[in-house]
Amino acid sequence: MRLTEDAIDPTTSRRPALAEMSDAWLYGRARELGAAIQRVGFTEQLDIVTSLDELLDETQRRGEPLLVAQLLRYSAMARLVTRGLAAEAEPRLDEMLAHTRRHGLALMRADAHAMRGRRLVIAKQEDAALTEIARALAILDDSAVPDRQVGRRNWDRMLSTTLVDCWLVLNQLGVYEAAEEAIARAAQAIRDSASPHEIALQLINRVKMLLGWGLRLERIERYDEGADKFRTAASMAQAAEGPFTESLFPRKAGVPAIDQVGVLAAAAALASPDSSHIERLHGLLHPELVFPHEREIIAIALARCLDNSGRREDALQVLKEVREDNEEGSLPSMRLNLARELARLDTTPDYASGASQSLIDYATILEAEMWSLRESQIATLNARREHERLSAEHGAITQQALQDPLTGLPNRRALDEKLRSLASSADAQPLAVALVDLDGFKDVNDKQSHAEGDNVLRVIASTLRDALRGDDVVARYGGDEFIVLLPGAPASAAKQALGRSVNAVASLPHHLSHGVTLSVGLVSLRPQERAEQVLARADAAMYQAKRGGGNQVSSVNSMAVDPVTGWPGEDAPTDPAWDAEHPT
Repeated sequence: MRLTEDAIDPTTSRRPALAEMSDAWLYGRARELGAAIQRVGFTEQLDIVTSLDELLDETQRRGEPLLVAQLLRYSAMARLVTRGLAAEAEPRLDEMLAHTRRHGLALMRADAHAMRGRRLVIAKQEDAALTEIARALAILDDSAVPDRQVGRRNWDRMLSTTLVDCWLVLNQLGVYEAAEEAIARAAQAIRDSASPHEIALQLINRVKMLLGWGLRLERIERYDEGADKFRTAASMAQAAEGPFTESLFPRKAGVPAIDQVGVLAAAAALASPDSSHIERLHGLLHPELVFPHEREIIAIALARCLDNSGRREDALQVLKEVREDNEEGSLPSMRLNLARELARLDTTPDYASGASQSLIDYATILEAEMWSLRESQIATLNARREHERLSAEHGAITQQALQDPLTGLPNRRALDEKLRSLASSADAQPLAVALVDLDGFKDVNDKQSHAEGDNVLRVIASTLRDALRGDDVVARYGGDEFIVLLPGAPASAAKQALGRSVNAVASLPHHLSHGVTLSVGLVSLRPQERAEQVLARADAAMYQAKRGGGNQVSSVNSMAVDPVTGWPGEDAPTDPAWDAEHPT
């Protein structure tokens, strides 16, 4: 599939009403724009950012969790690659992380950490970026089993995308061994199902990494190893030609990839620098055509070709012009590579003096020290990765102790802790408490099977959870009973919310619910009331809903007060909003 000029025209993208398009179309469109934004000019990038935000708005309206997470990623990524917009990515990455935690999307949560790492590199917070990548890799280490609901092919693609996002940061930090591991895992993940675009992207990324790695090796005078990296990069650049012609990248039809992609041209030139590459590299050096750090690689490759052709002054001029640009997004490691290339070629009398040789010796020792620091970075990454993995493992064990294994909801132990916490919090008052019992559930177990009964419990638990607010707590109390806590909910609001839940369950397709409905008893926590007291009152109210035929909410708070629930010497307090209400 080829990305045409129409495909990146925002007016064209709005021709079809987004509400009429399928989820697959929205995601495919986002992928197209995500590929295009990395190879177009600034004005077009701004248009693409707007288009991606429109796609995000539509997916959030639909509410499909995985699609929302993917569009949050594309919206954030678009800002990270557009000059001056990186700070705008932060709220989207925060939202992506919260969203993926809430919906249990492990791979996308790892990707949120990886994207945060990219943002921190741009902000020159390299140590914090390394921590984010350690978190991402730790999540991936514990996500080896594909989610069957996502599907193996989609799972592999998401895994590959996340690993590539990790690779980008590791490569920018110069942690090449770890970067090589990440991108090799990414290639392995989509080995059997990769599209031409994904293959082209993988190859281009690996070429970019190998060139940076080779230049870094040269800085510590390991020239043979650097030359080997350049030769491997040139071989991969040739392999990218085929898949590039079918990729999503904006490109000129019939023109070889090496004439359109700067790092591919640089790979061929660094492997064998001569005059045959000069014209091509000159054409690809334009700032609008490449990322800043790619431009520095191209400049170094061009300078070596010019120098080997007897044009050293021209080579120095190219390097100086790129150095003076100092564009946003330029990486410190690439700036050092450029500075070293200038020092290597600049042999004016001042530089040829004995003092210059001392400076060169000093720089060589300093580079060796920096290389050892880089190795400590790898050790730091691995240590933080293991720490994050163990912390997650401990958290998972703790979570299991507080989670009902069938429905995934908090269990009775977790409910007791949450109720105690909310009861003592002024911010949670008034606190509504509801006991939910399933009407007709025994017939499902008796006439269908216990396995089918388990399925019904899972469906109703999910429906009940989704019908309420994010801060509301739904816990499995035991058997076919659930407890709902609604902090800060006045009587009328709590009853309306639970009424919606009753209606949502009653509206489920019969093959999912088998006709099971809800009877809900709703009360409000009284001052100094113990947990067992408020739950006993909710239970009594629930039985009133049952006596009324079920499939309703009973919130009668004016029931006779027994010695357990009453206050000594006082009449039972009533809520005026509840006294006159009838079951709904």
